[in-house]
Amino acid sequence: MTLLVGSGDNGGDALWAGAALRRRGVAVTAVLLSPERAHAEGLAALRRAGGRIREAGAGSAAELLGAPDLVVDGIVGISGRGALRPRAAELVAAVEAPIVAADLPSGVDPNTGAVDGPAVRAAVTVTFGSYKPVHALAAPWCGRIQLIPIGLRLPEPRLAALEPGSIGRDWPVPGPHDDKYTQGVTGIHAGSDTYPGAAVLCTGAAVAATSGMVRYAGTAAAQVLAQFPEVIAADSISGTGRVQSWVFGPGAGTDDAARERLAEILATDLPVVVDADGLTLLAATPELVTGRGAPTVLTPHAGEFARLTGREVGADRVAAVRELAEKWQVTVLLKGRSTLVATPGEPTLVNEAGGSWAATAGAGDVLSGVIGALLAAGRDPGWAAAAAARVHALAANLAAHAKVDAGAPISATPLLHRLRAAVRTLRSLAETADVLRADPFLPRELDAERR
Repeated sequence: MTLLVGSGDNGGDALWAGAALRRRGVAVTAVLLSPERAHAEGLAALRRAGGRIREAGAGSAAELLGAPDLVVDGIVGISGRGALRPRAAELVAAVEAPIVAADLPSGVDPNTGAVDGPAVRAAVTVTFGSYKPVHALAAPWCGRIQLIPIGLRLPEPRLAALEPGSIGRDWPVPGPHDDKYTQGVTGIHAGSDTYPGAAVLCTGAAVAATSGMVRYAGTAAAQVLAQFPEVIAADSISGTGRVQSWVFGPGAGTDDAARERLAEILATDLPVVVDADGLTLLAATPELVTGRGAPTVLTPHAGEFARLTGREVGADRVAAVRELAEKWQVTVLLKGRSTLVATPGEPTLVNEAGGSWAATAGAGDVLSGVIGALLAAGRDPGWAAAAAARVHALAANLAAHAKVDAGAPISATPLLHRLRAAVRTLRSLAETADVLRADPFLPRELDAERR
């Protein structure tokens, strides 16, 4: 095993780990990037255990690394910023073995997850005391994350993630006395003569997400009803009938008539999801939403976010999404592989998708429909947006790995068709967790999906 050791406590963690493993018979070599600033106690412990010590300037990268089975990254700690320095980058580039990072992969920003140059891509990251923002915001660089409790008393987090089992547990399903109205009625205004498919995808997602009722108002009623005959269609928003939430925007257009329809929906006291064309309209007329008392969820991708705010998202996505949520007093879901959900006064929620399978035309229409259905069922806007993002990402993964064409790119339609399977998977995880809590003698590796 080879340790890449920088200055500070992370280098010390690597040295202490190396000393412990050397005492167990592992051959350990430490490569010191800053010999004069190496952690003195950790270095002494490794020497006492019989580990080899080499200085980074004393040979080529290949000579220093040797041929280890494992490399430990102790180059930069949680206070580090910026890309790896040239010598560290040269050593990391020469590594062919799996890397275990101490606390975080060196070269990745600990607060934003940004990677601005050479950085470590770890197979495993071992962190201490608590998870850090980097673990959610740069998950592909962290690999599998192992948390080691060290007895810290932690403040309320500013960044959090919903547990999959908790989403399944809290997902709305019919109770013994529910009817189609008490489960929530979702109103959808989406699609146009140019983009009827947006209406089909958005409305279909609301149908799949919950068991209540979905009403559609728009010009694509014929296409929607052909796919989902259970939907109730109307010619106008005012003629739609009773709903508990609205979704506006996918394929709806950006002309004056569309703006009037958006204003009509935002004038209600109902929760509203604004997506796609609706966001373009809000960028020009933010006053339509900034004074609302009812919950409002905006779902921009990076380009739409820039239109809403007048500037690019930048490296610190968490700060950017919080700022917009606070300024407009809305819930903002910023799309991306790591989807962020900010609601004023609450921790920012992050959902790591595990891939980019949902990066396809129409996928956002599906997401907005799911959020709208959860709002109609009475869920809080932050939870609704974050839970919908998790189900959406899982549905995309299920679609991409279906038996017929596993690992192939997907489109929005198969994603839509996997929403119920995604909900079922999360509910199964919740049921498994409940069983394990009730019976501690059951095997911990019980497979939720096989149940």
